[in-house]
Amino acid sequence: MKLDAAVSLLGALAQESRLALFRLLVQKGPDGIAAGEIAERLGVAPNALSFHLKELSKVGLLKSRQEGRFIYYAPDFKVMNGLVAYLSENCCAGSKTADPCCPPR
Repeated sequence: MKLDAAVSLLGALAQESRLALFRLLVQKGPDGIAAGEIAERLGVAPNALSFHLKELSKVGLLKSRQEGRFIYYAPDFKVMNGLVAYLSENCCAGSKTADPCCPPR
């Protein structure tokens, strides 16, 4: 992952409602959750939710699928894990202690 991609991903998450939304979707897993249920669980107005879903989708953090009248959203775990890997790529590289600050994979 390149720096500009990481900045875009982190920028999309740097808003309270979007971070809460993304965390909810991560908890639900790859099957995702319908937009209406997201709005209900987070107490977000549908128009605001639509904006936040668009922002997270635009940077690639979300996947969506339509089933009948419902649109389900789920995190793109490959993108999420890429960001986490980028952030921890050189974890503790300069540490002189025996204890690793990042747990092994």
